[in-house]
Amino acid sequence: MFTPDLFFSIPLPILLTGYASVLAVAISKSGFGGALGALSAPLLLLVLPPKMALAVLLPVFLITDVMVVIAWWKYRVMRLVWVMAGFAIIGQLLGWLLFDYIDDNMLAVIIGVVALIVSGRYLYRQFVPVMAASAFSHRLLRREPVKRAAIWCGLSGFSSFVSLTGGIPAQVFLLPLKLHRTLFVGTMCWYFLIINLAKIPFFLELDMFTTASIHLTILLIPAIPIGVIAGKWLVKHMSDTMFYHVSHAALGVLGLRLLYSYGPYIFAG
Repeated sequence: MFTPDLFFSIPLPILLTGYASVLAVAISKSGFGGALGALSAPLLLLVLPPKMALAVLLPVFLITDVMVVIAWWKYRVMRLVWVMAGFAIIGQLLGWLLFDYIDDNMLAVIIGVVALIVSGRYLYRQFVPVMAASAFSHRLLRREPVKRAAIWCGLSGFSSFVSLTGGIPAQVFLLPLKLHRTLFVGTMCWYFLIINLAKIPFFLELDMFTTASIHLTILLIPAIPIGVIAGKWLVKHMSDTMFYHVSHAALGVLGLRLLYSYGPYIFAG
């Protein structure tokens, strides 16, 4: 049962890191399309075991998803949402089937690798000529969207289940379709709301949620509206370029930190 005394029983480093992680999620979803949200799991892994970190963050993601969907209620392409979510849930099913074979050290390394891939992909794209990227997107547009969704959204569902980092594969699928910005954001909002809801029975079956994880989630919820307000402020006062540079650099550092901390346990085993 939650009591006010619980607030004071949680070590300050865990509480502060938890707030920073939740702020990253809320800021990202409220104005920057998800880039900074990839920081949340690697950041929380600095102070919590991987499976507990995922259990703490999933309700935070869901609450934030609901708030963002309300804000973008009219802007979505539901046909795309259902196709994307359908294949993502298949990917989540695969993640659920394999989850018992992934221990905490392996899970932390997976999240660290994903963080480095996301950060490295962003860095690489800073040096890729615009014309080459456009030609690639043009080739993708000629392919059957359902076939591409099976690959990218299935991968998104799997990575989202094991590390809450499914945004990049989903964007790889959706961006080449060149939707209007409002439709793109709204479609992504609905997509993540559906697949995050779909994780709940899997997490329950795996006994991911514990009294400790639920209590910590409750304590971190007040950071969500603060992050939403901060996200709106940053949209007005910070350029997208600077924001993405900083967030991806931080993501790369956290990825290296996880590999440094947990990698030796994998190789030793």
